[in-house]
Amino acid sequence: MESFGYSQTISKDALIGGNCTIGNNVVVENGVTIGSSAYIGHNVIIHKNVVIGDNAYIDDNAVLGRKPKTGFSVRRKVSQESGSLTIGNDCVVGVGAIIYAGTKIGDKGMIGDLASIREDNVIGDRVVIGRLVMVEPHTKIGDGTRIQTGSHITANAVIGENVFFGDEVSTANDNSMGRGNSDCKGPTIKKGVRIGSNATILPGIIIGENAIVAAGSVVTRDVADKKIVMGVPARVVKEVPENELI
Repeated sequence: MESFGYSQTISKDALIGGNCTIGNNVVVENGVTIGSSAYIGHNVIIHKNVVIGDNAYIDDNAVLGRKPKTGFSVRRKVSQESGSLTIGNDCVVGVGAIIYAGTKIGDKGMIGDLASIREDNVIGDRVVIGRLVMVEPHTKIGDGTRIQTGSHITANAVIGENVFFGDEVSTANDNSMGRGNSDCKGPTIKKGVRIGSNATILPGIIIGENAIVAAGSVVTRDVADKKIVMGVPARVVKEVPENELI
């Protein structure tokens, strides 16, 4: 292990593979496992029981395995019993990213600078989560999906494989806007969907396979497979061409 050696706090209980590089001011707590040939940048904090795969690249100031906590006035309480954070092989975690305990990230993923991924999410292989993206709890994201800068993925959403989100897409899960007591339900976005920048997807909406949502649209009702929708509210304008289907 190559170490810069300045003011590190690394638990003797941590398991660190061969050929790793550990930067300055790094904190590694009990039960952490870091695979071989990993890079851990400066000022990184790795909380208890985090598992990091081989060849992972964790950039400066990242916080991994943070325990969730809410204030007194927050309606939705969080569990303190979330499991450990797992980050797969060959993943890149950007500068200042925060990933909470209880989330699982597959292999070859990319988490952009300043992204925040909350607890109890399941994120597949080869997923790109861009700069400043927020992923709320209890959400599933399928293999090969790409979420661009500044998008918000609400809690309790289901996102299929090979979905594309443009910049600053917003998803929601609470039709009462904080005034009701009903269960929150995020959208279900199926395989191969493409969503343009600044689109808004309302709670509980189902978007069918290979559908397209045009930039700036507000989706207020379900979208069938292979349909292109646009507008406020979004309406069907035509079919997706066969040569663009996944």
